[in-house]
Amino acid sequence: MRKILSLITISLFFTFGGRAQDVVVLKHTNYTSHYSKSKKYPVMVEWWETKEKVACSNPIPRKDNFKPDPLLVAETDIASDYVGSGFDRGHLMPAKSNQCQTQAIQDECFYFSNMVAQYHRLNAGDWKSLETLTRDVASISDSVHVFAGNIGEIKKIGKVSVPKQCWKVFYVVKNKEWFAFLFENDLSNPDGINNNKVEVSDIEKLSGFKFKK
Repeated sequence: MRKILSLITISLFFTFGGRAQDVVVLKHTNYTSHYSKSKKYPVMVEWWETKEKVACSNPIPRKDNFKPDPLLVAETDIASDYVGSGFDRGHLMPAKSNQCQTQAIQDECFYFSNMVAQYHRLNAGDWKSLETLTRDVASISDSVHVFAGNIGEIKKIGKVSVPKQCWKVFYVVKNKEWFAFLFENDLSNPDGINNNKVEVSDIEKLSGFKFKK
């Protein structure tokens, strides 16, 4: 029995200890990224969408200023890996959710600690629709707590892992409601975000994160 317990302890150490060493928490003005140094993508990004942040009358024009995260330069200096790969640099926290404050804040959301390699059909399809939905909800109900992340690896483009699945969870404070969505990162046609709804507990099991209001 003691030997079995020791093996379990060792297994848990490598599972959670290894993850803790690999994932770096990077805090910026509007979002916090949990970035995997080995996968070169964020396993989770957390932020708040509010009416003030998403519903201004004169949004700052978008500038595609993709760059390494200054808090983790070496591990996020991956722009060249995307060149010619056929994959989008998909935002976790959307650019449009960072256009109501300052240019410096918008620039932060273009750090590669907020990017993931997505097929264009997902990035410009259901993923984009869900981004629009959370902004629409925030503009009406004000405070929406959003979490988004990635799981697994289909292949690598250079040093960057292409995730198998991309997910998003959000909580609407006013209505006290949780929503969760899970998408396959592939070439399938968009089929509507409601066809990708899951339980919050499903994402918690897959990601290992526990979501709090």
